[in-house]
Amino acid sequence: MLCCFHSSLQMDGTYILMLCQTPPEKSKNEIVNKHNDLRRTVTPPASNMLKMKWSKRAAANAQNWANMCIYEHSEPQSRTVGEKSCGENIFMSNRPVSWSYAIQSWFNEEKNFTYGEGPKYANAVIGHYTQVAWYSSFLLGCGIAYCPRQRLTYNYVCQYCSAGNIASRKYTPYLKGEPCASCPNDCDNGLCTNSCKYEDFYSNCKDLKAQVGCKHSVTKDKCKASCKCSDKIY
Repeated sequence: MLCCFHSSLQMDGTYILMLCQTPPEKSKNEIVNKHNDLRRTVTPPASNMLKMKWSKRAAANAQNWANMCIYEHSEPQSRTVGEKSCGENIFMSNRPVSWSYAIQSWFNEEKNFTYGEGPKYANAVIGHYTQVAWYSSFLLGCGIAYCPRQRLTYNYVCQYCSAGNIASRKYTPYLKGEPCASCPNDCDNGLCTNSCKYEDFYSNCKDLKAQVGCKHSVTKDKCKASCKCSDKIY
């Protein structure tokens, strides 16, 4: 069984460490539902937005990093779930806030962003929004820690798999179109449910598949999504 530590935050600042409850079930539902609700509201609408679900492994990784109380991103190699790499959002506060508040703060960067063009002005922060709105990120896990030695004492971390914010596509975090147009037979209230557990390691895997097929050692090992998920979103 995968166990992890949960930092339970009390209003008086008390820090309670509990085993294997990161976060409690009610908070998990709040986190997942808030993300999915926001993903349904992107502008313009998304045709291939996957529905998110909770990942115990991503949550354990997020909690481990939150507990470090280091206000910068973790190393990419520490953010993996199975074969998938994971992205990460961090929110810091001097007081305890709800998960919905933290997640909404990331999504509010949408006001700085124009689909297909990028930031509306120089140095605008958009990366938290684009990660929340990244179409192929469907595994989600979060953790929170109390960091009394830091100026901002509450550290919220979420990790998303597959990772978003791919440099070549950062300004188009999803395919615009009618909700579920890319998954008409696998749709749940505007979000697609046909996710792929595999990942392509090369950006040209579709071309490689067309050239050499899926029995070649390269495509077989590094292009599993293209080869095994032709009817899924990845």
